[in-house]
Amino acid sequence: MKSSRLLSMLLLLQTRGRMTAAELAAELEVSVRTVYRDAEALAAAGVPLYGDAGHSGGYQLLAGYRTRLTGLNSGEAEALFLTGMPGPAAQLGLGPALSAAQLKLRAALPPEMREQADRMRLRFHLDAPGWYAEHEDTPHLAQVADAVWRGRVIEVRYRRWKEPREVDRRLAPYGLVLKAGRWYLVAAPAQAEPRTYRVDQILSVTETEERAEPPHGFDLAAHWRRTQTDFHARLYPEEALVRLSPRAAARLTGAQARALTATAEPDPDLPGWTRAVLPIESHTQAQDQFLSLGPDAEVLSPPPLRAAIRTALTTMTARYT
Repeated sequence: MKSSRLLSMLLLLQTRGRMTAAELAAELEVSVRTVYRDAEALAAAGVPLYGDAGHSGGYQLLAGYRTRLTGLNSGEAEALFLTGMPGPAAQLGLGPALSAAQLKLRAALPPEMREQADRMRLRFHLDAPGWYAEHEDTPHLAQVADAVWRGRVIEVRYRRWKEPREVDRRLAPYGLVLKAGRWYLVAAPAQAEPRTYRVDQILSVTETEERAEPPHGFDLAAHWRRTQTDFHARLYPEEALVRLSPRAAARLTGAQARALTATAEPDPDLPGWTRAVLPIESHTQAQDQFLSLGPDAEVLSPPPLRAAIRTALTTMTARYT
């Protein structure tokens, strides 16, 4: 345990430079006193580590010092091979680089770890797109990725869902996100907040010499989580109180399945059935969905949605009589 922590401390200082004892303690999840003892242990082992006192002080390695020791354990080695995504890497133009990196990593592992990593690679495979998602060409992905990496403003021709369908945009790219097999560009138009663009809808790209830097403190992962939360809030702006049989409840997915878990209560009138408040996109969408559940679901409110379903059922009954 201690040897692993010492190695982690060494690699933190090697990759980040000067760090205070408090920062190291937070990263390693130990006390500041433990950091002091570990620093003494590293110095005693011959690691050129020195510390400065004061407000701007901290621990730092001697300039130019690097360790070739990685200290990977078997679980970490297996995880590295499991995170390899040949499909997305190839789309970004990094397929050969990923293969070469995995080959070098495999060669550096001890024989027993190499066998475990190989077994992980052979028995687990990541296929991100959904079953019914069609492959979408992203011919400009590599160029967009290059602009993101180099921090360059791009001028794009973009196809959107509303008129005019094709528009020209000048964008400062902040990052790329792969979601369910589809690539999204997070970028800011001129003097605007960052927005999300589907890369497969980009028709042309021209990279400029203008620099594009994300705002200070911008975190792509945190921004994407906020975007997802806002998207779901806009996607399901309304709610419906629904009575469900076990069969209907088992057919719910996504946000409605989560809402069922959070709000479900036993129905007082039908034993074995459940009442729950479910998010819905619109009355039209909800009418089609709950009609598809047949006799296993009953909308209790809102009244307009219940009335619309009753009208639809009356029409269907007359048609089939």
